[in-house]
Amino acid sequence: MNRFERNFGKGEAKLKYLDGEVQVLTPGDFVRCAVTDRAIPLDELRYWSVELQEAYADAASSLKRYRETNLKSS
Repeated sequence: MNRFERNFGKGEAKLKYLDGEVQVLTPGDFVRCAVTDRAIPLDELRYWSVELQEAYADAASSLKRYRETNLKSS
């Protein structure tokens, strides 16, 4: 989200995850972590996947999803 976009909605937002920013498709207050299902306030969103189009609550959740989707089982 760039600094000019404002959040006017209540509830869950729908976003398009881009490189270095997000585009608000449906306004809201938060998005859900794809790994933990925890609500992430938009102003605290720091981790997401452009490829998978999903948000993560923290670096650990992002790493967990990366390992699930990119590393083959031995």
